[in-house]
Amino acid sequence: MLLANKTAVISGAASLRGIGRATAQLFAAQGARVAILDLDEAGAKAAAAELGAGHVGIGCDVADPASCRAAADVAIGAFGHVDILINNAGITQPLKIMEIAPENWERVVDVNMTGVLYLSQAFIPHMRARKQGSIACMSSVSAQRGGGIFGGPHYSAAKAGVLGLAKAMARELGPDGIRVNCVTPGLIQTDITGGKLTPEMKTEILKGIPLNRLGDAIDVARIYLFLASELSGYVTGAVIDVNGGMLIH
Repeated sequence: MLLANKTAVISGAASLRGIGRATAQLFAAQGARVAILDLDEAGAKAAAAELGAGHVGIGCDVADPASCRAAADVAIGAFGHVDILINNAGITQPLKIMEIAPENWERVVDVNMTGVLYLSQAFIPHMRARKQGSIACMSSVSAQRGGGIFGGPHYSAAKAGVLGLAKAMARELGPDGIRVNCVTPGLIQTDITGGKLTPEMKTEILKGIPLNRLGDAIDVARIYLFLASELSGYVTGAVIDVNGGMLIH
């Protein structure tokens, strides 16, 4: 198993059809003990219970540094150490540029980008002390192509910020034995997209995807697994596209 004797923390992993949940299930199947972090504490605990004994669910607001530190304390206390951090939590809003109010901008940026900073800061001292760790961050094809299907410009901006933040962290933390990488999914079929995609929209979107299918949560989870495991032991500062060829660059 690729993650035998490893421990992992995954944010935004309570949603039943989400990428975080699929990642938690895959990591557990590969031998890891998993801490599921989510704003929905009850959902996080239920998701962890479904994984079986040895896993924990923790309530956490990634946009609140105190909440991140508290969650880190609980996870480290439960496991003794944390090897892997998956900054997966995110939200989107389908707004046009002139529709974005200050509160829209602040919320989307706070969760998608600032949350990566706060949650990483909560675990970096622990990883530094152990001289090892893998951090993977969720960005989006929207950051690369200047907009997606459902996210507004503020979502694209936040996800682009994640790319820069992760690369800077990779450069700074490399000497401490900590790897930091990014994943940029295309259109993935999750609860976020559920119900919003009409058959006509799907047909049009598929014209621009060489693999001729939409992505599933497991497609992204497998890339998180690669980045979390020793298969990527000499990979840091990388951006891995998971978009079926929607963007080839």
